Amino acid sequence: MSDERTARATLTAVAEPGDAFLNRIIDHSGPEQALESIRTGRLPDDVPADMKEIKRLENWRIRLIAAEPDQDMAVCARFRGRLICPGDPEWPTTLDDLGSGRPYALWLRGPGDLRYSCLRSVAVVGSRAASPYGMRAAADFASELADAGWTVISGGALGIDASAHRGALAADGPTVAVLANGVDVPYPASNEGLFAEITRRSLLVSESPPGTHPHRLRFLVRNRVIAALSRGTVVVEAEARSGALNTATWASKLGRMVMAVPGPITSRSSVGCHRLLREDGATLITRTEEIIEAVGRLGADLAPPRHSPVLPRDRLEPVTRAVLEAFPARGPAGPAQLAVNAGVDLTTINAKLGLLAAAGFVERTSSGWRLTKVGKSPRGSADSNSQPPIALRQEPE
Repeated sequence: MSDERTARATLTAVAEPGDAFLNRIIDHSGPEQALESIRTGRLPDDVPADMKEIKRLENWRIRLIAAEPDQDMAVCARFRGRLICPGDPEWPTTLDDLGSGRPYALWLRGPGDLRYSCLRSVAVVGSRAASPYGMRAAADFASELADAGWTVISGGALGIDASAHRGALAADGPTVAVLANGVDVPYPASNEGLFAEITRRSLLVSESPPGTHPHRLRFLVRNRVIAALSRGTVVVEAEARSGALNTATWASKLGRMVMAVPGPITSRSSVGCHRLLREDGATLITRTEEIIEAVGRLGADLAPPRHSPVLPRDRLEPVTRAVLEAFPARGPAGPAQLAVNAGVDLTTINAKLGLLAAAGFVERTSSGWRLTKVGKSPRGSADSNSQPPIALRQEPE
């Protein structure tokens, strides 16, 4: 392993991810010199630092004593993982959009190629305490995105994240889990089986070396990586204070699309989504085609327009429909009255009454013709799931 890779592996162990001060040193002098600055406590002459940053440098020097990059790499090799660095073929250039907050390196586990996977990718995130509605929506979106050739990126957490990963896997599609802990640490433990499946078929990603356990700050910090790797972020469910909203904020800062799924107005789990839609200009999402339209190629990935359902009465040709509309809402009517109301002759009325009766819209009584329950229904069907009768097909005059 080269000195630069060893230095970057060490930096992932001694500093918190995405530290702007450390990235300034790396940009100025390279990762090896940055490591030397931590070891000696001496900064390059033209790298400014305030007292808080000097204190961080001292903390990193203490952590450096326990850092064992060679052992981390050996552990990584045992589970067939790898370390990728800026400039590597697998390094996604979209991470450079993070500027001074970009990762020093990334630890990967799984057969997927990170850069290739992120070329067409969408982040699907949301609440850990998700509702059945939210988990169903996340799984359906992820599955359909995978079917359409898109990679689903999420954070491997309970609730929406796990549902999104499972939805993509169910469609035999790629999914990338960006973790706040080492790629060999199953957290949360209840998702251990999910992580094993992602490891076998796709990709786990972390800024921290193997064996690292998570803490709250790292969950928030890793959200910027989720946002940077993807073309856009879909928030399926989020309470008023939610890590998913943090991911949406990062996506907005990076110029990525921010999308949100509406939920019941009584649901706490959708308060954050509704705020994104109302106050932050997020795109409202109700189907997968709308996600692809938002993040896809301009003019090439447009969502097909929604069509109103075709009701049985819509299939009637104009004269037959005019006769149906001529019926009073209650009570029977004779052919003569219907002919006047519809503006047609009696011969036409008699022909159309037979057609409407065969279709189940009207029925004959001792005092004339009247609407059936089907005819009175605005949908024109007693059972919305039933197929329209053959008699409803339009016929030439």
